[in-house]
Amino acid sequence: MASRPGPAAASSSSRSPAPGGGSSSTTVTARSAASDPILRNALRYTISAREYALLHKYVISRSRLLKRRAPTVDAVQKMMDGGGGGGPATTTRTSDKTNKGRRKEAGEGGAVAAVTRGGGGGGGGGGGGGADDYNARAIRHSIRVFVATGALMKLWDVVSARLVGGRRQEYTSKSKKKQPLHKSPTLRLSLSLSTILLMYRLLFRFFTRLRAHLLDPSAAPFRKRNPRMAGTLTSPYAPAVGASLAGLALGVYPSQQLRVSVAIYTLFRGLEFGWNCAEENGMVWGWEKGVNGKPDRKRSRPWWWGSWMLQPFAFGQLLHAVVFDRDCFPATYGDFIFKHSTAYLHTKPEDFPSSVRWPKVYEIVDSLGQMARLNWPAFISPTLFPNKEDTLPASLSAIGPLTSSAHPLINSLSCATLHPSDPSCTRTFLTFWLRSFPPLTRLFLLIYSAMLLPRLSALYHFPVSTLQKLVSSALRMSAFVTGSVATAWSSICFFQTWLPRAFLPTQRFFLGGFLAGFWALIERRRGRGVFLYSARVSVDSLWKVGVKRRWWRAMKGGDVWVFVLALMLTGVVYERDARAIKEGNWRKGISWARGEGWRDWSVEEEEEEVEGEDENGA
Repeated sequence: MASRPGPAAASSSSRSPAPGGGSSSTTVTARSAASDPILRNALRYTISAREYALLHKYVISRSRLLKRRAPTVDAVQKMMDGGGGGGPATTTRTSDKTNKGRRKEAGEGGAVAAVTRGGGGGGGGGGGGGADDYNARAIRHSIRVFVATGALMKLWDVVSARLVGGRRQEYTSKSKKKQPLHKSPTLRLSLSLSTILLMYRLLFRFFTRLRAHLLDPSAAPFRKRNPRMAGTLTSPYAPAVGASLAGLALGVYPSQQLRVSVAIYTLFRGLEFGWNCAEENGMVWGWEKGVNGKPDRKRSRPWWWGSWMLQPFAFGQLLHAVVFDRDCFPATYGDFIFKHSTAYLHTKPEDFPSSVRWPKVYEIVDSLGQMARLNWPAFISPTLFPNKEDTLPASLSAIGPLTSSAHPLINSLSCATLHPSDPSCTRTFLTFWLRSFPPLTRLFLLIYSAMLLPRLSALYHFPVSTLQKLVSSALRMSAFVTGSVATAWSSICFFQTWLPRAFLPTQRFFLGGFLAGFWALIERRRGRGVFLYSARVSVDSLWKVGVKRRWWRAMKGGDVWVFVLALMLTGVVYERDARAIKEGNWRKGISWARGEGWRDWSVEEEEEEVEGEDENGA
């Protein structure tokens, strides 16, 4: 099995003979520094031997003062090795798949050796495990997560305060009110993430070693006395399930939108991994039977199936929420849509009297909701009936400046609100495309160009094909967004014109958003990230709407338990079939969170199996 290379190579490359003048004093100083228990523990929990060798090579060795006072690379290497002469501790993957070959050769007791070999010693300075063991690495990495998260949060506060000009005054007013340190969101977020990592590693190691010891032949009496408990603890998924309890540390962070967003994002990723696992094992589409009547190969996924199918439901829910439950609707999502809806949401004309109040965007949206509650009343043109006073219901007085100058040929009140100067809904739909499609295309060209910066080598080697993909992606995405927004607005006028007034008066918004979501079919191959983002936003909005309308009750700390379940599902899928997690960086990240190193073990295991087959064949 592959193992992590120790720091011996890095340390040997950076060793240098002591200077001829003061070799004895330097040696004594370094030796006394290495024997200092405070310095020894500080080094142990902040830096590894390999990292110290690099630091010594490029920083410490260039300063005489630091070189005389700091311990040598050999001294730090001995500290990390526990003072003995043994080599550095190695990291071995502790999953059931990796230890399968060892158990075949040495029985179930081989799992114990595999696990204990990967974990290192118990954490003392002496012993055979070495000081740089599993626990030291876990503490060291959690401290780094704590520091990095705090620094990034502080940087984000400064950048957002400078970039968001409209909220700068609000930011300064909040910053003046100093909060106690224990209530600081930055501190609590850093503490939460670092605690999750530390507890996840410790719990995963504990349950892995417990399972290995229970699988040992000496634990057979316990397994016979407690079959159910033993069956649970010896399950290959027990370490992943037990380690997921570390997600409870997310509750350290205050109950804010960020915590809910993290829980929903993790849940969606876990569900995606679970779906991939079920699909890869033929549990979704089934198997095709071969000549002998037995399952031969998995059925392929239909061409029309994909994440784009989430868009009709997500857009339908979001359009209904923005009209009737705006406090449960994401403001940033709505601001982007309303900013590119100038053909339906008209700004105040330049020649309009300043004494008359022009309706704002959200007042127009509120008026559309009020029309639905009134079963879509008919439009009475003030131009044709100048002496009629009740041309507009009192609850819709906010849109009076729009409807008062509406075209006399308009029959629907929604048309008089959304396009008062043009009686044709079709022409307004085309006008929206002409106004919105070019600026959206430019916007997505800039976004995709920025995303292309890390892959400049592809632009250098394949300029034509890379630019073609860039332009086509921007055109497809702008067509998807423009078509969706245009369909959502135009469906309001369409339903009032062709449907009876009392037929689904409020549910029409969901139906209109549902139809708008089918534009996602254009970008079904490359728009997966956008589709999943819309689905996450919709789930968050739907949950808040349900709590507001008392469809279900909110559980205190429910988002924390959702996060725990998502971690559990992700860990189980990774243990069951790591290749179900399609992204290699995600597989490496899960391996790192378990303390197994930043490595893609599934790929390495397959390469080892192929090499073993080649050797056996040879």
